[in-house]
Amino acid sequence: MHRTILAVDVRGFGDHRRTTPHQVAVRDGMYRAVKRAFRAAGLSWDDCHREDRGDGVFLLAPAETPKGPFVETLPLAVVAELRAHNANHPPEERIRLRMALHAGEVTFDDHGVTAGSVNLTFRLLDAPAVKKALAESPGVLALIASGWFYDEVVRNSAVLDAATFRPVRVAVKETTTIAWVSLPDHPYLEGTALEGTAEAEPPPGAAITMTATASDSGRVYQAARDQHITER
Repeated sequence: MHRTILAVDVRGFGDHRRTTPHQVAVRDGMYRAVKRAFRAAGLSWDDCHREDRGDGVFLLAPAETPKGPFVETLPLAVVAELRAHNANHPPEERIRLRMALHAGEVTFDDHGVTAGSVNLTFRLLDAPAVKKALAESPGVLALIASGWFYDEVVRNSAVLDAATFRPVRVAVKETTTIAWVSLPDHPYLEGTALEGTAEAEPPPGAAITMTATASDSGRVYQAARDQHITER
């Protein structure tokens, strides 16, 4: 059956500055934030198949659930909940998330769910490009959508500005593909790229301020809506 697939992961969950009580608070805050965001986006949390991932969570939405809200309203709802959580917790308990979105056929067995579409979602979640995007952003959320989800949902949305998504190459384990990254609370400006330099690593969950500068170290060739970046 065809399902919308969502996975989230906490940045720096295993940081040495986080004790077990800190991790418990982070997990509790993550679940609370995502559950409340689902409700705010008009999505049913209770009807989703869910699996705990320790430092994240994996969900399959019912087949009849519209896909639009997962990129049109859910990300900003998650941002609002994370900001509320972070405002009331010390740095070690603050949360910044990566979120991966895909959709495809899945198969249930006696142990849970399996499918190539599920594997791809987790490869996207682990992609260096989305990790880098979040590390270099002052925001609390980085979203990565599969090529399919971008083409079928993002580009056809009457609500979203597809220009705020940036193409990235994903090469994780046996997977090589193109996906699309967005920073919901600090959108990319039209004509910008994903390049930048991260500062020294902040405490886990802490927001950072970054100043990006352009140089002649690379050239950008653009054809249609795809960007191909060649670095020297």
